[in-house]
Amino acid sequence: MGLKQIDHGSAEYIKMIALRNEILRKPLGLSFSDEDLESEKHDTLIAAYDDDEMVGCCMLCKLSDEKIKLRQMAVHENVQGKGLGAAILNFAENIARDKGYKTLFMHARESAVGFYEKLGYQIKSDVFNEVNIPHYVMEKRLEV
Repeated sequence: MGLKQIDHGSAEYIKMIALRNEILRKPLGLSFSDEDLESEKHDTLIAAYDDDEMVGCCMLCKLSDEKIKLRQMAVHENVQGKGLGAAILNFAENIARDKGYKTLFMHARESAVGFYEKLGYQIKSDVFNEVNIPHYVMEKRLEV
């Protein structure tokens, strides 16, 4: 398995959109708008590969000089439960830490809260609906 940053607008980015759409959007009856995708051009895009196949991804979006948001974390169903999500998150945390961020947070789907808690994230909000499903704000201080 390999992890790397990819470029917005690249062929790899097109694969990332397809993976995110399949895992995160289609099951909810949603799709991406051109505006959604255009807004990602300044984000840090991370992809995980098994051989040449993209099997996981996420994005990091700057919120302030100290805080960065994890978005669109997706792992292909065929490889879930094998540590790939933890590896992607660790890679994302290292990138955020290297860029000087102190806190990483996300809007975690209720179904993913246990996964993030195992990796040191804490719930920081009451439950709220986003994309028509329950979410929580979760965050972790990044140690230097």
